[in-house]
Amino acid sequence: MNGSVWMDYLTAFLIGGAICVAGQLLIDLTRLTPAKILVTFVLLGVLLEAFGLYGKLVDFAGCGATVPLTGFGYTLAKGTREMIDERGWLGILTGPLSSGSAGITAAIVSGFIAALITRPKGK
Repeated sequence: MNGSVWMDYLTAFLIGGAICVAGQLLIDLTRLTPAKILVTFVLLGVLLEAFGLYGKLVDFAGCGATVPLTGFGYTLAKGTREMIDERGWLGILTGPLSSGSAGITAAIVSGFIAALITRPKGK
């Protein structure tokens, strides 16, 4: 591997890690519930993409910006914008579903497989 690939890995690790550190700080220093923090991160990704900022972060950090939940918000906003350009206002409904479907399906399937493999514990 050349040095450029290692720099890409390092950049993704540092940016993704910084996003995760921000989430951990919100958990530790605020009274926000984890659900509210997750929703905040998704909305932050949508808002940053609406202003054209998150795409630049994705170009710079790659997976470090697309894997965290802010990346899911980015994917929804980007898909919506593309489908509005392609299909008009109907794209508001179809864009987020088509762009986020692969990630949602992967989460559902992996959760199902984990449920089959592991044994739930009672409280």
